[in-house]
This record gives sequence, C-alpha cells and structure tokens, in this order.
Amino acid sequence: MNNHTLKFVVKQQKPHSLQSYLKEIIGIPKGLLHDLRMSKQVLINGDTPNWTSQLQDGAVLSLPILAEELSLPAMDLEIEVVYENEHFMIVNKEAGIDTHPSSENVSNSLANGVAHYFQVNGIHSKVRHIHRLDKDTSGAILFAKHAISGAILDRLLEERKVKRTYLALVEGDMQTKSGIVDKAIGKDRHHSSRRRISPNGQKAVTHYKVIKKFPTEGLTLVELMLDTGRTHQIRVHMSSLGHPLYGDKLYGAKKRHIRHSLHAWKLVVPHPFTDETIKVYAPIPNGFGPTNLNFEEL
Repeated sequence: MNNHTLKFVVKQQKPHSLQSYLKEIIGIPKGLLHDLRMSKQVLINGDTPNWTSQLQDGAVLSLPILAEELSLPAMDLEIEVVYENEHFMIVNKEAGIDTHPSSENVSNSLANGVAHYFQVNGIHSKVRHIHRLDKDTSGAILFAKHAISGAILDRLLEERKVKRTYLALVEGDMQTKSGIVDKAIGKDRHHSSRRRISPNGQKAVTHYKVIKKFPTEGLTLVELMLDTGRTHQIRVHMSSLGHPLYGDKLYGAKKRHIRHSLHAWKLVVPHPFTDETIKVYAPIPNGFGPTNLNFEEL
C-alpha cells in the first residue's frame, strides 16, 4: 500500500519546534508522532528537518499519510455519504443503527459500513468517528479519513469549532420561542440507561429555537445547538422543560412512535488544512415524525 503526502503552510502565533508544532498546534498524539519520525518522510521546504529547531512561519510542511489496516470488519450497509474530501467524510446515519460496534453488535454498526466504503474506495485507514449519535438518533456524523485529519478534527471538536445543529419534534405547544437550558446532567441510579437533571452532574448547556408548530398533532419542531455533549443531553433537557421528544418513552413521552424524533441536521466543519468552512445538511429521513408532516421546506 502506498503512502500519500500531505502538504500545508505552517501558521503559528509564536515560534515552535517541529516536534512542538505537530504535538501542540496540530494535535498529533504521541504514538502517531513517533511513527511520523520513524518514517523519515517528514520534510520542511523539501528538506529533512531538525525536529528541535525553530519552525519558521510560512514554511511548507510535508507529512506522509501512513497506510493503515482496517480496524473493523467491513459490512456493506449502503451508507449515505453527504459530503467527502480527501481528509474527512460526513455520513447521514439512519435511525436504529449504532455509530460504532458494541459488545452485542460487532459488525452491523455505521462504522462497519464506513469500513466497507474505505475498502471499496481504496482508503487505507482505520475508521475514526469524530463524534457519535444515539442508536435511534439519525443524521450527520463526521469521520476522518486518515490519522492526521483525525487528530486535528478531534481537537477542533474539543475546541467547539465543529458546530452541530439538531432538529427535534417535541410533545406539546412550546410557548417560549427560544431559550437556553443550563442544567447539569448525571446518571440515574435507579435506571442504568437513563440520565437525569442532577446538581452534582456534568455541566450541560442546550440552546433551542422553535421552528414550526403542528397544533393538530400537538407537536413542536425545535432547532437545537449544544455547548456540551453529554449523553442524552437534548432528550433530558427537553423533557425537563415538559416537552419530551416525540416517541421518547425513556424520558416521558406520552405519544408512541417507532423512534425518538431527533435528527442531527446540520454540521459545520472547519477544513483541517485550509481556511475553508464546510457546511453540510443531512436530509431528514422518513419516520422522523408522523407520516402526514412535511419537512421538505426546511
């Protein structure tokens, strides 16, 4: 398997050595940094670098994208790729499928479908999901296509520069058009899979905005953005307002549905190596809400 080379211009606010720049600014983990050094393929302006000398702003850095073996069994799941470039891809996950394998399900997750996509398209990389969605939540998930972009995207997510916007159908008529829910979330000691509002839990902040009301069905469509990424955050926060997600029996929904109506609708991703920002929408799938509701105008 042939390695590919990644070239980009060094940008830094204060001087770093090559070692420090790759570790602290790019966010490359220790193991990968070691592999890059051992490859003898890292170049600065076409020359073999001194890893401890000061790196000049504007220098052209060349890094090898080292070939890797697939880390998961490949499974043809006919995944829906809504955006792709040479560094990452965005997949529209169906409801009812896990993001990554679990102990009970080792080969039928979205990540296994991405492994098959990599295999078919000659992408010699481990499968790296940058974030995840609950099994019954649909929508956009970001996957890195090589280790270096994976490290950078992990850092951008941690710095909240990757922006995720959700749509939820909630029960009832939400009177407040927009607001912020700032309520800590912890585990429910009486129910292993539930979370609850807890003063001793982890900080959780959700921004919401009413998009459309469906008075006949007693439902409201809400757009949400998260400052934090706690397990079941949207589900817990909306339930705490008295508006559980449609179909979300775990958090008090009265109406029955095949799933809880939550969809990761929009993903905004800074390009790892340019100043470009990519904005992608994941189409709302069938089954998101009652069959008579129309979401095509969104």
